[in-house]
Formats: sequence, structure tokens, C-alpha cells
Amino acid sequence: MVLIVNTASKCGLTPQYEALEALQKKYGEQGFTVIGFPCNDFANQEPGSAEEIQTFCKTKFDVTFPLMEKIHVKGDDQHPLYTALTGKDGAFPGEVKWNFGKFLIGKDGQAIIRFEPRQKPDSKEVVAAIEKALGK
Repeated sequence: MVLIVNTASKCGLTPQYEALEALQKKYGEQGFTVIGFPCNDFANQEPGSAEEIQTFCKTKFDVTFPLMEKIHVKGDDQHPLYTALTGKDGAFPGEVKWNFGKFLIGKDGQAIIRFEPRQKPDSKEVVAAIEKALGK
């Protein structure tokens, strides 16, 4: 089971990395992982290279979960993953509104729930969805 998150290093929501890493540590051994997809689609808030992003996340937030290559989550160059999640025929149609949009994907590969960017990763709603998907 994964929590897919479009991330950015220079965003007001960047401190969410801390709560995302806490989820990773708490549930990682139970078959859960956060996967960060750096994205520069919103106000150029992720301008760095893959190496710079990795370094920032490791040194500032001690991130251990995987960070992928930078992608586009909207627009003409939208990554196919985000087309499947947010496209007109996607699991949750409608563009990602900002950095730190979250999608919980079950063990079967099916999208379970979408959380908007301002929904904190350690909120009771996100934690409850993760625990339910883990069978707790």
C-alpha cells in the first residue's frame, strides 16, 4: 500500500515532509510506504535537480521514503500515473490543486481515497484511512 504525494521543497506545505516521514516510520514494516513525486508545476516551488531534492529532504527532514524523479502532475506533459489518478476517466477526476496532494493506493493497486494538499498527513482522517487499508 502506498501514499502517493506530489512534493516541493520551497512550498509553505513543505513541513508536511516531517509528518510523511513519521507515517513511513510508523507503518513501513506493515506493508505501507510513502512515495514522493517532486513536481515543479506550482509556482516553481521545486526548481532543484533530483540530487538537490534528495539532499534537501534527507538533511532537512531525514526522509527515508522513496523520492522519484521530478514529474508533471497536470497539463500537457502530465505523467501517466497522474492521468490515471486525476484524468477525466481517472480514479479521482480533477487536477491536483497544489503541492502535497495525496492519494492512498491499496495493496491491490486500486486508488482508495484522495486528500487535498492542506490535509495534513498526520490528520485523523489520513491515519484512519491508512489503518483501515492495513486492516487495523
